[in-house]
Amino acid sequence: LLPMINEAIETLEEGVSGVAEIDTVMMLGMSHPMGPLQLADFIGLDVCLSILEILCDGFKDKKYQPCQLLQEMVQKGELGVKSKKGFYDYTNGVKNKFVSDRFL
Repeated sequence: LLPMINEAIETLEEGVSGVAEIDTVMMLGMSHPMGPLQLADFIGLDVCLSILEILCDGFKDKKYQPCQLLQEMVQKGELGVKSKKGFYDYTNGVKNKFVSDRFL
């Protein structure tokens, strides 16, 4: 699960696609109930980062290396639902909109 989430964040970071497109493709194409970026927000971006770091260290494999965008968001305190800010804005307790223009 975490490698898929990391790949989704990397896809966003590289400008291949936006948040809504990445999440929509996984919901429509793979029948997931929510996209990987929204799922990362629900898990907690800090938790995702920690798990990826453990996988990377344990397996000594760069495919588990957390992408830069994930690391930056955690450093800024953008942890997802629990901080009310991640790939989406959760200020009213629900997914409202994209937090930043960088994701549009």
